[in-house]
Amino acid sequence: MIEAVLFDLDGVIINSFESWYQAFNAMLRRYGKEEISREEFRVKCWGPDLKHNLDAWNLDEEAGHYCIDKQLELVELIELFPDAKEVLSRIRHKYKVGLVTNTPKKNVARILEHFQLARFFDVVLTGDDVHEGKPNAEMVIEACRRLKVKPENVILVGDTESDFQAGKSAGCTVIGIGTGAGAGAGVGAGVDAKSGANTDIDIEIDMYIEKLNELLSLASLALNR
Repeated sequence: MIEAVLFDLDGVIINSFESWYQAFNAMLRRYGKEEISREEFRVKCWGPDLKHNLDAWNLDEEAGHYCIDKQLELVELIELFPDAKEVLSRIRHKYKVGLVTNTPKKNVARILEHFQLARFFDVVLTGDDVHEGKPNAEMVIEACRRLKVKPENVILVGDTESDFQAGKSAGCTVIGIGTGAGAGAGVGAGVDAKSGANTDIDIEIDMYIEKLNELLSLASLALNR
């Protein structure tokens, strides 16, 4: 029996790709590195967490803080996906709802404030709240603990293999969202700072949907009853 639904943030509820891309390149310029294209950023950075990406460019924590602060200045570039508030509101009416994102805490707080989303979540877990971000299952398991539900009674909605791996390792039902899922991901630039494990692996998940509002018609959630 489903008791709760956990959502990833970037690529599921919002699209902050451009804000993180610009922040990441600003950081590279600041610290004497060559800028990268959007495609290279998507392939190399969109998924792993900030630490992973900093290591890849031989940059330190100071550079990471610069990137995070720069992204906060670019919040106007972030887009809220259509129907996100309606979907969250209807699901929360029947289930406990959590947010599990590798994005740093202060960036999450700013995004939730900007789009007035905080009221939709019973628990929010960020990359700063755990020892290891996704794809490690720690964040998902901790969210379940705080919600007082068993992982096997939880649906996790994500868009990258980091999400899928974390959800399946925890024992959740996993729904992938997006075209081929992962297309909208979350940043490793500090954003949906998905932790840097090997994501070039096939993870069998329970279902794919293309748009968030398709959750409302799923029999497993029975929201139309």
